[in-house]
Amino acid sequence: MKFKNVAATGAVFVAAALALSACASSTTGSSTTASTASASATAAAVVSTPDASLTGTITAGGSSAQANAETAWTAAYTSQVKGVTVNYDKSQGSGGGVTNWLAGSYDFAGSDAPLTAAQQTSSQANCGTGGSLNLPVYLDGVALIYNLPGVTTLNLSTNTIANIFALKITTWNDPAIAADNPGVTLPTSAITTVTRSDGSGTTQNFANFLSATAPSIWTYPATNTWPIAGTSAQKGGAGVVQAVGAGAGTIGYADHSAIGTATAATVNKVAFSQAGATAAFAAGATTVPTTTGDLSQKFDYTKLTGPSIYPIPLLSYQIVCTTFKDPAQAALTKSYVGYVASTQGQQIAAKNAGSAQVPDSMLTQIQTSLATVK
Repeated sequence: MKFKNVAATGAVFVAAALALSACASSTTGSSTTASTASASATAAAVVSTPDASLTGTITAGGSSAQANAETAWTAAYTSQVKGVTVNYDKSQGSGGGVTNWLAGSYDFAGSDAPLTAAQQTSSQANCGTGGSLNLPVYLDGVALIYNLPGVTTLNLSTNTIANIFALKITTWNDPAIAADNPGVTLPTSAITTVTRSDGSGTTQNFANFLSATAPSIWTYPATNTWPIAGTSAQKGGAGVVQAVGAGAGTIGYADHSAIGTATAATVNKVAFSQAGATAAFAAGATTVPTTTGDLSQKFDYTKLTGPSIYPIPLLSYQIVCTTFKDPAQAALTKSYVGYVASTQGQQIAAKNAGSAQVPDSMLTQIQTSLATVK
């Protein structure tokens, strides 16, 4: 084995690597709070120490939501393991990432949704009969961004959100939006709804929320492709953010770490926060494995209520084979993913991408699953 992982009591950090995380800075719609940055300092830290002698190239891609975090992780990891190059293609989106990984083009896929049963079966061609592991390494939230000149704060309730994206509410001064925003002067202009055109795990997470919380309104399948014609369809999260920013009267959805300076609505009067996303994971996530060691999660959205819980979490995975065809690539991938799934790796993403931290209890389970990969 070319790397080692240990769970240590107390906060065990490598100060130099944390300082290097500043090299992977990015613009996000939220700053890291002191309480979030130090959340793991009072609990057992999950430590992964990469083997600095490793050499080679890791090729991966997929989730655009992970893009800023991947940049930060790569910078911090390769500062310690200088002989390894990590190439992550964010342009593919979750759907393209999984497709390329299933075809054998990637060492791991980034996806905002775990593999379907059919994809898990397909993975056996490259991964052997053990299939693959969905490892939840990135936690954030789906932000509802809007461009409404003169309206600096906007609250949207669950049913209103569902009706807007189902194209049943079509103007900004609709009574339902007005009821969510007493005292706010809303324009009479039409709503332009911006969605993803590509297969997207962000779409999947958003659709899961709509299906679970407003089933009488959102009657469409909860899949990674947008089911309704008539929206402004854009490729990638960046495409959605750009389109919303360019057009007055627009509203769209994107991973919170990617929204930059865009304005986000509160959801049921709850604003996104890193702590709120972590609280959502703790309150509503349950492991629903498809193979031994798999850590696919399912949210119970009925539990994601209250002022301290962000109701639309986004959980993203790094998907790996249980058995690699090339042992050298197995060692490289395990080393990198193990670093990502450490307390230090999560702090680096929180600092530089604005994402939330996956709880240490789950990180420990990921390390256990990674140990079985060969």
